[in-house]
Amino acid sequence: MKIIACGSVPTVIAPEKYFTGRVLQTPIIETEAPARLRATLVSFEPGARTYWHTHPLGQTLYVTAGAGLVQRWDGPIQEIRAGDVISFAPGEKHWHGAAPKSAMTHIAMQEALDGVHADWLEAVTPAQYGG
Repeated sequence: MKIIACGSVPTVIAPEKYFTGRVLQTPIIETEAPARLRATLVSFEPGARTYWHTHPLGQTLYVTAGAGLVQRWDGPIQEIRAGDVISFAPGEKHWHGAAPKSAMTHIAMQEALDGVHADWLEAVTPAQYGG
């Protein structure tokens, strides 16, 4: 058994090379091999979002607060709200973030394949974000 004490893992500002706008990340768990799970609490200020990206083994989001947007490549932008669960298939190109006028927080959960949790791609343009 392992207990990670509240406050013992710092919240960090997400790197600008993967996100547009202000995004905070608080790690929840990153398991040691042979397990592969990583879970992070991610808080997006209004208008903030990820870049386009994929996950080799897929990703699940659980929205804990606010309202946001998600989109898979060549699909429509969809609204998400607190309590929603969103699953992306392995290799599915997508982005997610806050709505233009609402903050959004979710727990992002994904497994690594050969140590890789995500493959980051290009930024979501303002035109793509605006629909």
